[in-house]
Amino acid sequence: MVADAAGDALGHLLARGAPRAPDRETLEAWGFAVGAALPRPVVITLEGDLGAGKTTLARALCAGIGVPDLTVVTSPTFSLVQQYDAPRGPVVHVDLYRLRTDAELEALGWDELMATAPVLLIEWPERAASTLPPDVIAISLLHDPTNPNRRVLRVASSLRR
Repeated sequence: MVADAAGDALGHLLARGAPRAPDRETLEAWGFAVGAALPRPVVITLEGDLGAGKTTLARALCAGIGVPDLTVVTSPTFSLVQQYDAPRGPVVHVDLYRLRTDAELEALGWDELMATAPVLLIEWPERAASTLPPDVIAISLLHDPTNPNRRVLRVASSLRR
């Protein structure tokens, strides 16, 4: 019953509860709420141009998941993979921007990450599109052309209600 309520809450957050054009504060609040409601295991993809807010959203998700030190949640552009401790298991945060080939993805230990991470956050997921599970939570952030302080948020997931 509790799991069903959590699933309903997450489904609502991913559908009607997702803000359409959030400012930073609203995006962070939504990310925190989603993070707190996430099941395990889960794969979340974060798409968007440079500076669109992917890492800001990743930090908010991690806050909701319970990562105690949010200062460590930064873009893993150069390290490619970062892991953050959380009460219900680690959060693995990957940034695939710099990868160009399947061999580079394989060298990263991609199959193991996909199989073992309780929570996997993926920035630039198009670099691994053919390897993603069908039940991924796909989040897209775009710059709002009418307001530079807002983003256009799109969410696709089989968990939406």
